[in-house]
Amino acid sequence: MKTHEIIGFKRANLGKATVKALREDSQVPCVLYGGESQIHFSVPMILFKNLVYTPEAHIAELNIEGTIYRAILQDIQFHPVNEVILHADFLLLNDKKEVRIEIPVKLVGNAPGVQKGGKLIPKLRKVKIKSLPKNLPDFIEVDISGLDLGKAVRVGDIKTQGFTILNSPLVSIASVEVPRALRGKEEEGK
Repeated sequence: MKTHEIIGFKRANLGKATVKALREDSQVPCVLYGGESQIHFSVPMILFKNLVYTPEAHIAELNIEGTIYRAILQDIQFHPVNEVILHADFLLLNDKKEVRIEIPVKLVGNAPGVQKGGKLIPKLRKVKIKSLPKNLPDFIEVDISGLDLGKAVRVGDIKTQGFTILNSPLVSIASVEVPRALRGKEEEGK
């Protein structure tokens, strides 16, 4: 899995006034969980660009005043109107402890149903998994070369290696929809 470095500075004051001043200074208040104690720190908002606004999953390499921590972005809060990042929670990675994370789905192959005039409809862009940090994949490949008209590939069809999928196995990842023009022809042929 790819890593992205984020440089942060510890916060001593945790009150509302301090947090408001940080946000006005384009800083994001953050918390690192999962260690012996929580670490409160702030990060310049611009450093979140390659971590948040990407379809890929990343491990964050947090450099908090010279100390390096490997973590994943557990939760992020946005302002409801202007989409400014208000707060971020990171989870410290422990090599012996499983983590839960959403991993992007990558569709591979050519669906025969699309070649017959159907439309490929992706329905699930990310899958929630549980895994040890060493087994975290960059993405999960889903082969759609068996999809014909009206067929779907489901979460239960994914082959796992070193991780467990937490989504229901019946959830559809992608399907090939029969267009109206073809539906009329199928009914006439009956």
